[in-house]
Amino acid sequence: MDYSERIRKLTVELTEIPSIVGTKEEINVVKRIYDELASLKYFKEHPSNLKLIDVVDDKLNRKSVLAIVKGQKGHSNKTVVLIGHTDTVGISDYGHIREYATRPLELKDKLKEVSIPEDALKDLESGEYLFGRGIFDMKSGVAILMTILEDLANNVEDLEGNIVFAAVCDEEGNSGGMLSVVPELVKLKEEEGFDYQAIIDTDYMAPRFKGDNNRYVYVGTVGKIMPSFYIVGSEAHAGDPFRGIDPSHIASAIIEEINFNTKYCDEAEGEVTVPPISLRQQDLKQEYSVQTAKSSYLYFNFGTHKSTPDEIMKKIIEGASLAFQKVIDNLNIEYEKYCKANKFPYEKLPWEARVISFAELLEKVRDEKGAELDALLDRLNKELLEDESLDERLHALKIVEAIHNIWSDKNPVVIAYFSPPYYPHIYVKGDTEIEKNLLNAVNKAIESTDTKYNILMKKFYPYISDLSYGAAPREKNAIDSLKDNMPGFGSKYRLPLEEMQELNLPVVNIGPFGKDAHKFTERLEIDYSFSVVPKLVYKTIEELLK
Repeated sequence: MDYSERIRKLTVELTEIPSIVGTKEEINVVKRIYDELASLKYFKEHPSNLKLIDVVDDKLNRKSVLAIVKGQKGHSNKTVVLIGHTDTVGISDYGHIREYATRPLELKDKLKEVSIPEDALKDLESGEYLFGRGIFDMKSGVAILMTILEDLANNVEDLEGNIVFAAVCDEEGNSGGMLSVVPELVKLKEEEGFDYQAIIDTDYMAPRFKGDNNRYVYVGTVGKIMPSFYIVGSEAHAGDPFRGIDPSHIASAIIEEINFNTKYCDEAEGEVTVPPISLRQQDLKQEYSVQTAKSSYLYFNFGTHKSTPDEIMKKIIEGASLAFQKVIDNLNIEYEKYCKANKFPYEKLPWEARVISFAELLEKVRDEKGAELDALLDRLNKELLEDESLDERLHALKIVEAIHNIWSDKNPVVIAYFSPPYYPHIYVKGDTEIEKNLLNAVNKAIESTDTKYNILMKKFYPYISDLSYGAAPREKNAIDSLKDNMPGFGSKYRLPLEEMQELNLPVVNIGPFGKDAHKFTERLEIDYSFSVVPKLVYKTIEELLK
């Protein structure tokens, strides 16, 4: 069946509904999707199979849509989960034409009035692309899934097996939509006896390098973890700096060691994550003075393909120790030069490189303070939760800072910990029957789709997505390391880890093709996205339900 015109129309309609992440307008596109599905005969006859799922503890009262279509042919419990996100990033990057950012049919003319990169201009003039905020990431993907779901629901007597579709909010933020849907999926599994086969997402797919004309289907997804460092130095007067050690100096050395360093990339089956990138570096001095800072902090974005939190912790402690020692070595070299120039006697500086994990800090302080530490943590968590200006990363930092402050050891130290959020990688090796089935289904879908495009299957969707929450590490040491080294885990930041482990599903992303997600030149290529992707998704579903 050719869905292309229906998908194109629905894509434009959904794009025209602004749904910037973290705003009340997110509910508008969710309501449109709900109403569209509710108008179908199937959901009129089975209204309990269509519901809105509240985001847990959400001040904006955002919701996701959950739709269930139960096949009426045969008695199979096989079930495929389809997901797509309904939110977008903001529109400020469109400048004075931002009122047209979500109006694709008008935006193409407005973009001709501004300066855009040459490759984007070429695509604009070709007529082969639609431009607009969210059209690529990922209103088109949602439209594809909705159209397939509508077709299956209208022909439910020919469907053997079941479909669960979740249109989730907040993917561009903290994944509140997906994290609220995961427990619902587990509940459905228990109540309905669903035998889940896989999760299919239709998030965007883009060229991986300049001149890349391939199209990609990704079985599996990259993970993300945020290694963080709280750095305590020793203050000094700026006129006598060698009497102290600057935490910002140590922080910059850690950045020099880790940032863009491919030795920290994670590799599996010849696919390599992007190297770590620092997302924040800042000293924690509150006022201006000629005293050097006492402390600073920084955190990194780490991609993962196979490394677990405990393995990452070991790597970053080794890297930070190396960086800290380099600072001390260089300080001694420069101090000796300084002393020689001034004809002062030189003595080696007293600093020692120390890097410990947050779990180690807790253990050391608990040995000293006992119940006093637990009381502090309880009180601190309550106080911090009341401060709505603190995001999850600052919440974690404040806990590390407060615990260090009551430790008797005031010597320079680097404390390594994890900041939220955490996205597990999902590596579909083909070791289990369910993984083999997904790999075979995707291969068959690609092979049986007649197309001019060169479609390649890869192992890891390279962009952070809600697919990560279809599973979680099952090794106890990996999960313990995450929980023990992430301050505020379970209070400010929650993950339904047990439910994710219960799902334990292989995942695949079969996405529309386009360019420049999160840029004002965001655009969707029409032919592959509307004509080929729906066939690939449909055939994958068909194979999984066989």
